[in-house]
Amino acid sequence: MIPLSAREISVIVKGALHGEPNVIVSMPAVFDSREAKNGSLFLALVGDNQDGHDFVEAAIGNGAVLTFSTRNVKGNHVVVSDVIEAVSLLAQFVRSKLSDMTVIGITGSQGKTSTKDLLRSICSASGKTVAPMASYNNELGVPLTLLQCNEQTQYCIIEMGARHKGDITKLCSVVKPDIGVVLRVGNAHIGEFGSQDAIAQTKSELIQSLSSDGVAILGSYDKFTIAMKALHKGKTLTFGENQSDDVRAADIETREGRAHFDLVTPQGRDAVGLRLIGTHHVSNALAAAAVATSLGIPIEVIAGALSTAEISSKWRMELHELDGLMLINDSYNANPESMAAALRTLLLFAQERGGESWAFVGKMHELGESSATHHLDIGTLAQEIGIDHCVAIATPEYAPVSGGNASMTFHNLATIDSAIEFSSHINQGDVVLVKASRAEHFELLADGIEKAWKERVGENE
Repeated sequence: MIPLSAREISVIVKGALHGEPNVIVSMPAVFDSREAKNGSLFLALVGDNQDGHDFVEAAIGNGAVLTFSTRNVKGNHVVVSDVIEAVSLLAQFVRSKLSDMTVIGITGSQGKTSTKDLLRSICSASGKTVAPMASYNNELGVPLTLLQCNEQTQYCIIEMGARHKGDITKLCSVVKPDIGVVLRVGNAHIGEFGSQDAIAQTKSELIQSLSSDGVAILGSYDKFTIAMKALHKGKTLTFGENQSDDVRAADIETREGRAHFDLVTPQGRDAVGLRLIGTHHVSNALAAAAVATSLGIPIEVIAGALSTAEISSKWRMELHELDGLMLINDSYNANPESMAAALRTLLLFAQERGGESWAFVGKMHELGESSATHHLDIGTLAQEIGIDHCVAIATPEYAPVSGGNASMTFHNLATIDSAIEFSSHINQGDVVLVKASRAEHFELLADGIEKAWKERVGENE
């Protein structure tokens, strides 16, 4: 956060200042009073279960010097009609003052957070970098990320999510991205948008927001994304696994569930060995490499950073090596594309270890009228590629059509608790995947399976 007085801030957000006008806000904005520090701005947000106005005193006690509120509260505060709109105006002002900072916007139906984490690893080797620690990709999270920047920040990485047409346009009006990255257009949120065409139009808002001096980074994994080249008059870099891509992967191999490949860019060729689980991360790594290439970062720095990067966001292909069991916790979210990728990764690990593969899967949300078809397709895929056990929790739609010579066993359970109890059928040497949309809270299932396994191992000793 660049230091600003309460008076300056009140003018920027068009609010009514109450209290000391010369107090300086020098720390980023927070909406959790426990995270406030000396010099913080506290946002009194009103949610479904809690009212931030009730926590103003706690925030002040932890060091907050100014509050955005919609009514009078204790301490120095600026009364505004909409706290989120106010923080967006403040972030837009801060962005305008940091003209030497490069802002990279990332959107896509799959891989935004992983790409952000990989790109942070690369950019941090070149200069001070700000990126969200979690999936702060909406009208609140994006301004909060931008407000972490100051005069020393060289790169700011922004995730951009969308649930409606125009969402990304609005975010771009705040952050003014210099580089726009579209990873791919898939089926995530298709229930809200209605079609892949509508999703593509929304994702393309990022590319259309770029000035002619900006750089568009486009994946070649689907027809919608690559077609966005026509929407930008400036420089464009493509990434993928085709010979024609500007940044591509060659000679891809999988070792212990992790992708190894040669990174090929206009600068040359260098070896990369990802620490991330799953071959689907190749595309995320290439997207990050394409951005870094456009920034002029040397290929050896890019390859080295990709080979040492870890995913900092939790519940994304987390590998839990237990005594005799591997548990893959990918419970953060799910859509048809990411579910298919996770199943293939599960199969690779099971083949390497020689045990059985168990896919504990739950509902994929926001798929609209095609929901049943997408779930059936994933269940059928699991059967076709050779998953041993598909355990569906409260989602019988995963049941594949019977027939054929497939040996997969389909189990239909009603609750997370019953799934934890059912995990007693898992044996030494097996590999387990836990995956569903965030609203299903499958992190509880992952924790339950791990606890139950540890108890079993303890009983057998």
